[in-house]
Amino acid sequence: MTSALSTEAPTAPPAPAGTAVLARLEAEAIHIIREVVAEFDRPAMLFSGGKDSVVMLHLAIKAFAPGPVPFPVVHIDTGHNFPEVLEFRDRTVERHGLRLVIGSVQELIDTGALQERADGTRNPLQTVPLLNTIADHRFDALFGGARRDEDRARAKERILSLRDEFGQWDPRNQRPELWNLYNGRYRPGQHVRAFPISNWTELDIWRYIALEDIALPSLYYAHEREVFHRDNMVRAVGPHSLPAEDEPVERLWVRYRTVGDMSCTGAVRSSATTNDLVLNEVASATVTERGATRADDRLSEAAMEDRKKDGYF
Repeated sequence: MTSALSTEAPTAPPAPAGTAVLARLEAEAIHIIREVVAEFDRPAMLFSGGKDSVVMLHLAIKAFAPGPVPFPVVHIDTGHNFPEVLEFRDRTVERHGLRLVIGSVQELIDTGALQERADGTRNPLQTVPLLNTIADHRFDALFGGARRDEDRARAKERILSLRDEFGQWDPRNQRPELWNLYNGRYRPGQHVRAFPISNWTELDIWRYIALEDIALPSLYYAHEREVFHRDNMVRAVGPHSLPAEDEPVERLWVRYRTVGDMSCTGAVRSSATTNDLVLNEVASATVTERGATRADDRLSEAAMEDRKKDGYF
């Protein structure tokens, strides 16, 4: 036992499990964000209000504090978004004094530049307004919240990923990134996608949310909702997600692991109303959030990669 007259320094309490890993991931992400801002002329950040983009924005705010975030945030609005997410997006933009750039799928449908899909989902329709927004604002780098553990196509992508003059990605033409050196060179008409949280997992994201006490849209936590079952997924009842006659509606306690269109995003049955309870669920999950709850990724074995090749994130 240490006496009152001891000159020995007190022993610090042990850090919570995983804190060192989160610190390393945070430092890497902030380094990537600062490098891109230093190297490119007109960067921007995709911000949908989903958990990954919320964490990425939190990291950007940390990267440049006490100054403002030195780039705009971009949302490609499909018109089928969850209202809770849009409200959260607008509150966040206002709170942090950000400039919000919106690309609209609905506007392109109204003008005839895009056509509704037979399956009703609009997520694959985001590519054209995304590329139009990049061209209109002359963005040369765009931050995205994609993670390698989400999907096999995203696992192939580098931290800095070149897009050609048509916004397309070639998975066979990847640049090496040895010793954390990132190649941001591009020719006129091309641009780069940057993924600061590529090396994070879903569990890392939730641990960081809990550690930093980051606010999220309410639908990420368990709540009671009218739902129906389709294709082994629990779908919310809403204006863009209506059950068929043979799909009975019931009220269940659910939460969302990922956020996309109401027409293609499923919920999971849950009673997790706090970060700690969500962490317990995520730690025991055996399927990624996109694999479990995104119908647009089930269109084919290579659905995500096909969309990325066309210019999708």
